[in-house]
Amino acid sequence: MARRISAPYQMEPVSALATWSRRLAVFSLLASAVSVIVIRFGFLDFRPAMAMFFGALALAGVSILLGLAAFAAIWQNGSRGMGRVLLAFAINAALLAYPAYLAYQYRHLPAIYDITTDPIDPPRFEALARLRAGDGVNPAAYAGLYSAEQQRAAYPDIEPVSLDVPVQKAYELAQRLVARRKWLVIDERAPQPPQRIGRIEAVARTPVMGFREDIAIRIAPDGDGSRVDIRSASRYFGHDLGSNAARISKLADDLNDAVDTVRPEKKLLTPAKPQAKGAVKR
Repeated sequence: MARRISAPYQMEPVSALATWSRRLAVFSLLASAVSVIVIRFGFLDFRPAMAMFFGALALAGVSILLGLAAFAAIWQNGSRGMGRVLLAFAINAALLAYPAYLAYQYRHLPAIYDITTDPIDPPRFEALARLRAGDGVNPAAYAGLYSAEQQRAAYPDIEPVSLDVPVQKAYELAQRLVARRKWLVIDERAPQPPQRIGRIEAVARTPVMGFREDIAIRIAPDGDGSRVDIRSASRYFGHDLGSNAARISKLADDLNDAVDTVRPEKKLLTPAKPQAKGAVKR
């Protein structure tokens, strides 16, 4: 009996596991993108949108498991679909990279949400207080001594900013930096006698999800110069993942750089040495 020879054009079937791994990866990417858009533009309450986002991450995990099973099956029986598995892995890696970084921050940074350069007398949320009222929103009052101790241990470089410019100039520089960052200004008050204290209240957004974080800046006279105190607090969640401290540090650095730019350079005049009588200039 002659042995049956397979047709040369007959190909092995595509692994169903590889196909489902790719489908779930694409669906997870689309679902996470939709949830981010919903949160950033406020189409729905953030709670269901966050549930959708975490659901998308869970599906990405399932997609990885299916991809590993498909890889084993392809290795064992020679079926096709390795390209689909690799595509699924690439999509899932891109999707999970940023959440993995945030998970690392969550484990290694203190669970606080309110950061300030002056824990004793922090800048107050006045105009912003009405936006921080409601269910699930962090209060407008400062988080307190426990938060201050945790901040001091984790972010020892967060301290008041001393500037060698008058308070009015410092206020204008702070206004300019707030506008450059495109923060939403809720209230601003220029320094006025007798106290000459300027205040700015604004709202920033986190880079990806667009969660609102509130900022209060207080500019007060300090001798011939000025002192700037900054407070940045997350409106939602009890852990800011380091975003508020990073914002304050960057604003403080930019204020110092701005002062260095506008400060007039002092010219050192060296007195000319007296020439001997009858000396000839060369």
